[in-house]
Amino acid sequence: MPTPVTRRQMLRQCAAGFGNLALMGMLASLSKSPAAASLNPLLARPAGFRPRAKRVIFLFMHGGPSHVDTFDYKPALIRDSGKPLPFAKPRVQFAKTGNLGKSPWKFRPYGQSGAMVSDLFPLTGACADELCFIKSIHGTNEAHGGALLKLHTGSDTFVRPSMGAWVSYGLGTENQNLPSFVTVNPTLGHGGVGNWSSAFLPAVHHGTRLGGGVPIDKATINYLHDPDENTPLQRAQLDLLGEMNREHLGNVGVDAALEGRIQSFELAFRMQTEAPDVLNVSGESDATKKLYGLDDPKTASFARQCLMARRFSEHGVRFVQVTHGYWDQHDKLASEHGRLSAEVDRPIAGLLRDLKSRGLLDDTLVIWGGEFGRTPTLQGTDGRDHHPHAFTMWLAGGGVKAGFSYGITDEYGFYCVDQKVHVHDFHATLLALLGMDHESLTYRHAGRDFRLTDVHGEVVRSVIA
Repeated sequence: MPTPVTRRQMLRQCAAGFGNLALMGMLASLSKSPAAASLNPLLARPAGFRPRAKRVIFLFMHGGPSHVDTFDYKPALIRDSGKPLPFAKPRVQFAKTGNLGKSPWKFRPYGQSGAMVSDLFPLTGACADELCFIKSIHGTNEAHGGALLKLHTGSDTFVRPSMGAWVSYGLGTENQNLPSFVTVNPTLGHGGVGNWSSAFLPAVHHGTRLGGGVPIDKATINYLHDPDENTPLQRAQLDLLGEMNREHLGNVGVDAALEGRIQSFELAFRMQTEAPDVLNVSGESDATKKLYGLDDPKTASFARQCLMARRFSEHGVRFVQVTHGYWDQHDKLASEHGRLSAEVDRPIAGLLRDLKSRGLLDDTLVIWGGEFGRTPTLQGTDGRDHHPHAFTMWLAGGGVKAGFSYGITDEYGFYCVDQKVHVHDFHATLLALLGMDHESLTYRHAGRDFRLTDVHGEVVRSVIA
């Protein structure tokens, strides 16, 4: 029986450079075999079953927008405002809160679905018949850092891959010249890079950061441009580096960090051909720019993020996250939630309408939400505390039921009381919409199989069209 040859032995013995690997990767793109995937871990792969969505855009509202002031209408909160909560508060709370407090904003019905949306989101409300509200999301952590990690990775206690990395690992990318996972303007606190990390998954599935800590119109992908514009020289340099790395791998064997670095170099080389054009929004029509709100200084920043999310998505990126915040109003709720919603309402509605007009909404799953909600009880006279026990997220496109609401909270919006959806259930449903079984999408690490949902999670089939 012939002795099998490992991939590293093959690389060490081959005389050709890493330029041949790039060719092999292109040839492998014509194949769906496991061997092809091992040569190119970002190779687009078929879903396990019929997917409703091909890609995801996650509109993350950092800080925790208040569900009872946005999408979870509670008339009893108006009626009983100023009274004590008539049942026990959670044993663990982030801070002390007082009596019930009504929303400063009115709610109105929108669309044929009659969805009740507050005056914070009139333009998003006008898209209500495209939205699928899940009003019974709940998590396990009262603090921003833990709650962000729980939402993004499924764990608030251990380092785990983010959901974008899992999607990349499961499906690869539709465009070999772009990353499979891009995070736009991410927060550098509250878990920071852990929220878009590949953790123990191959490093090529790590989120590519665009911006974060700089104005979004100044943000770019680091080292994207070759100042000398000498592509043949770059190719020769990478081939030489490849030869040295092959020799090193032949001597030491497994070195995941080095392999990840090699793959990142190759991806960065390919990105130079396409990423600059994707990042350049100047060619968009005036009508499109106005639709998103690029013409208004108040909305321009988030408008640019949403427009870039659409551009990345239509160019084959699997998972794009855009981040806005800081929705953490322990006081000044009326003024700050009002300011923040005014910055995002028009861009969000513009994104939904633009995706639909281009025929992209049917297979693009758009997600809106924060790491938790806020208490129906007040802090001081004009604030609400962190609240992971019940909050709202909405989905659009990507095979979800449009104009639909799922999940019920109590009459004040304090606890989930029916059709409860834990963060693990949300992750399981996300993967199902992409055609992946959350129990089967696993990765062997430290002696056992890991998955995004750990040992939990049920697909919420009621929200799937």
